[in-house]
Amino acid sequence: MAEAGPTPTLDVRSLQSAFAELRQAAPIAIGAEAAKDSKALLELANQAPVIRLVDLVLTEAVGRRASDVHIEAFEELVNIRFRIDGQCYEVAKPPKSLALAIASRIKILANLDVAESRLPQDGRILLTKESRQIDLRVSTLPTVTGESIVLRVLDKGALDKTLGQLGMEPATQQAIEGLIRRPHGLFLVTGPTGSGKTTTLYACLTTLNKPDVKIITTEDPVEYDIAGLVQIAINQKISLDFATCLRAILRHDPDIVMVGEIRDVETAQVAIQASLTGHVVFSTLHTNDAPGAVTRLVDMGVEPFLITSTVTGVLAQRLVRRLCPTCKAPVERPSAEDLAALHVTAKDLRQPLMRPVGCEACQGMGFQGRMGIYELLLMHEPLFPLVLERHAVSELREAARAAGMQTLREAGTQKALAGETTAAEVLRETQDYA
Repeated sequence: MAEAGPTPTLDVRSLQSAFAELRQAAPIAIGAEAAKDSKALLELANQAPVIRLVDLVLTEAVGRRASDVHIEAFEELVNIRFRIDGQCYEVAKPPKSLALAIASRIKILANLDVAESRLPQDGRILLTKESRQIDLRVSTLPTVTGESIVLRVLDKGALDKTLGQLGMEPATQQAIEGLIRRPHGLFLVTGPTGSGKTTTLYACLTTLNKPDVKIITTEDPVEYDIAGLVQIAINQKISLDFATCLRAILRHDPDIVMVGEIRDVETAQVAIQASLTGHVVFSTLHTNDAPGAVTRLVDMGVEPFLITSTVTGVLAQRLVRRLCPTCKAPVERPSAEDLAALHVTAKDLRQPLMRPVGCEACQGMGFQGRMGIYELLLMHEPLFPLVLERHAVSELREAARAAGMQTLREAGTQKALAGETTAAEVLRETQDYA
């Protein structure tokens, strides 16, 4: 296999210094009874070293482009990790005595119940860092060794992208722009959690967001507020689900509707009816590839003739880490295993495959940011008989490839051969159907 890159640990000296200061502050540890007392916890969380420490953790996370901050309490320590470009990196391991102080401070910032540690809680922290609006979604989870806290970092500026900035091949981008500008139809984006589906959908909406176009979205939750869009948050506690919300949206005369996710047959049927009645509908599905979305709808109970009448295209995507342009280096001898998996030979290489090294510019990680790889299935007439006759996904895939569809593995191979990412990244994120 290709080289995996540096050990996933970050040297964050400012945090180490803050932890050292906090260990010397008193009192840090409080008794079991006091841990249930809101007043005692508020006093603990409002100590200057605690405030400084938590602020440093959040500042470092934003500065290092982390998408998530994981704070996990174990028997003897607290493990703090940042997820950067899809991979977790350890940044600090403070002693367990600091767990309650850190958790209490975060709960105060997120307007959560400081004294409640037996039930999961969800909250939100709004920050301004370097003139950027940062939205942190906070989730706490009780465990046998203490509370686990995850902060999802939502940077509105990071989502302000157009289709042309997502790294698509020109032909793929041109085809998608044609699909989303149709007067009606259902366009689906598929992939696992964290594969960039929301970014792609918002890029589509940004392209279409004009004063003469009415766009309404329903999301769970609304991650980013976009000017010009009417956005609705799902609330399962009051039975406001996607299907219910979508029915109400259609009475508000929209031109374009985005449904955060099709999770059940009811939502699928309402989305299809909306596209049949002259609306453009965008949504997501959790499937491994683009042809799998078609069979997934059939498995849900959607009639195949409705799929061929409404679905205009399906985009499957993954995110792979982009090599740091400053320090990336050639792979001297690519392994036969990697070359075979990419379906190339050493003679096919016009330039060497590249590997991560690590430098100051990329904070020693060898990678800087991520880019998408895409598989676009266009619902052409040659596919209609296969869909109507409920053929297997493998047959749909082969027919789509014969019609010109590029698979995720093939798209990733192009990025690796161009020296933009590594073979290991492509092989980890994609499945080979050859």
